[in-house]
Amino acid sequence: MTLDECRVETQKHIDKVRKYIRFFTDKLTSRGENHDASKMETPEVELFAEHTERLSEIEYGSEEYKKELDALKPALEHHYAVNRHHPEHFPNGINGMNLVDLVELIADWKASSERHNNGNLLKSIEINAKRFNIDDQLTQILLNTARMMDEHE
Repeated sequence: MTLDECRVETQKHIDKVRKYIRFFTDKLTSRGENHDASKMETPEVELFAEHTERLSEIEYGSEEYKKELDALKPALEHHYAVNRHHPEHFPNGINGMNLVDLVELIADWKASSERHNNGNLLKSIEINAKRFNIDDQLTQILLNTARMMDEHE
C-alpha cells in the first residue's frame, strides 16, 4: 500500500467513525429535547406537582423518600412505561438498556441530584447500583462519568 492509498483508507475510516458518532449525537439531542415529556401531562403532572417539592427536602434513598415514591406510584408506573431511560422500563432492568439510554439516565440522575438539598450524584450512583443490581464494572463507568461531569462544571 502506498502512502497515498493508506491516507485514503484512513480517511474513509475516519469518515465512518464520524458518521457513527453523529448517529449517537443525533439520538442524544432528540432524547434531550423530549426528556420527561410525559411529566407534563396527565396522569403524571398532578402527582408530581403534589410531591416534587417534598421529595427535594428529604434524603434520597431514605425510608421517608421511599414513602413519597409509594404515593407517586401511579405516576411512576406510567412514567417508567413510556420513558426508556429508566431501568424500570425493561423487564430485565438495566440489562435491557443501550448506551443512549445510559447517557440519558446519568444526565437525569445528575439533574435530579441537583433538585435535592443534599443531592450528590456519586452517592446516587452507589444507591442505585444496589437498587438496580448494576455490576461493578458499569458502576465504575458511571462513577467515572459523574466525576467527569463534575469537572466540567
